[in-house]
Amino acid sequence: MIDDDWTHHGKQLIAVPILLILLDVAATLHAPTMANAADTAPAAAQVNEQLLTGRWVRPDGGYVLELKEIREDGTLEAAYFNPRSINVAKAQVQRKEGQVTVFIELRDANYPGSTYNLRYDPKSDRLVGTYFQAVYGQTYNIEFLRAR
Repeated sequence: MIDDDWTHHGKQLIAVPILLILLDVAATLHAPTMANAADTAPAAAQVNEQLLTGRWVRPDGGYVLELKEIREDGTLEAAYFNPRSINVAKAQVQRKEGQVTVFIELRDANYPGSTYNLRYDPKSDRLVGTYFQAVYGQTYNIEFLRAR
């Protein structure tokens, strides 16, 4: 007569290695290769934030955004012109979801909290995003091109 405890344990001993093999095969099938992993990594992950420094022009109106010193805490020195100087109340650079982003808040006459939310596109060397015009409560899609 076969011992039920031995049969039960025997099934476990066989089932566990089979389960481990199946899990290993599934992981191998779904794991990206090193080449695929490099392809899926955002290009912005390798972007040095210091590349953002310089003068940027909005082609739809000649507005100028000048990004100067980027500090370790993510704040930056920035100036904005339309065509006269407009007060920049807040300016930050950060990495979000693998992308380098820039946030600018303007506080001046006719600019009561207008904001830019931009991301750097390293392929085209542009800042793209939105401009919230606080006076009218409207948001626009915009871009800045590097001034040459």
